[in-house]
Amino acid sequence: MSEGLLSRARAGDQDAFGELVERHRHELQAHCYRILGSVQDAEDVVQETLLAAWRGLEGFEGRSSVRAWLYRIATNRCLNALRDSGRRAPPDRPPGRPEPTRWGEPVWLEPYPDVLLEKFADIAPGPEARYESRETIELAFIAALQHLPPRQRAVLVLRDVLGFRTAEVAEMLETTEDSVKGALKRARATVEEHLPAAGRPRPPAPSSPQERRLVQRFTDTFHAGDIDGLVGLLTDDAWLTMPPVTHQYQGPVAIASFLRYWAASRGARRFRLVPTRANTQPAFGLYFSGEHPAVAHAAGLTVLTLHGDRIAAVTFFQDTRVLPRFGLPRTLPT
Repeated sequence: MSEGLLSRARAGDQDAFGELVERHRHELQAHCYRILGSVQDAEDVVQETLLAAWRGLEGFEGRSSVRAWLYRIATNRCLNALRDSGRRAPPDRPPGRPEPTRWGEPVWLEPYPDVLLEKFADIAPGPEARYESRETIELAFIAALQHLPPRQRAVLVLRDVLGFRTAEVAEMLETTEDSVKGALKRARATVEEHLPAAGRPRPPAPSSPQERRLVQRFTDTFHAGDIDGLVGLLTDDAWLTMPPVTHQYQGPVAIASFLRYWAASRGARRFRLVPTRANTQPAFGLYFSGEHPAVAHAAGLTVLTLHGDRIAAVTFFQDTRVLPRFGLPRTLPT
């Protein structure tokens, strides 16, 4: 860190302040997304963080790095945001759908565009990091975090994802090291319950020939309306989920039953997939055309979780407001 840059910022030089903090903006946004599960909320909290840092710059004593100081502000702003949001009512359980494998807790989650990840991909985590950088942004990990109480969520992300030391985390959250250690132990146990079992095949590398082949097979069978073909691409324990909807389907038989119900309920509508990427995983904007076949309307975003040469999870987000973040329009000419 340049002391001259910090001195100029403290003297009121906004350009110097911008140079000091902007290099951390995108990693802070991913950090807030992990805790909040929402891209929009993460952006809002980062804006609040940078404004608070500008106003509080005189109080920065330099005992930690500017980066750690910003993480402290951002984490506490995230906790405030979660506290202010309160409990949200779970979605209604729609009648007529096939009986799900389980009714889960509602997980309030949005997909994260890969294009945002490219802006801080070279930043290495600290020495205490527990997870690989890619898996800490994958949907399974983000969804698992949302099952934690807010403070445990923050502790696990700061300690196991970013690699801050226990003493640093305790200082950021204004608590004791023993409290951090206890919260971390409970958080790790809960997250492991919601992550895929160890020893599963690794996903193919992004945009590798293996990934492209599997994604193309999924696209072809989907466009053909071939439900048996789709099911044949799944692992035996694959999940189909629709956050925050609480009904979830596991295994080819249950997923096939839901897909047949879903296809029948949509009648003569035709669907189209437009490829993109979310959370380091293959994803698609889903569009349908009905009464006016010249125009296809957005229905949501689908994200695939791959294990080896099979699909281990299909996650469908019905909120079309996320599409512009992926460069996808609300309507398409057919």
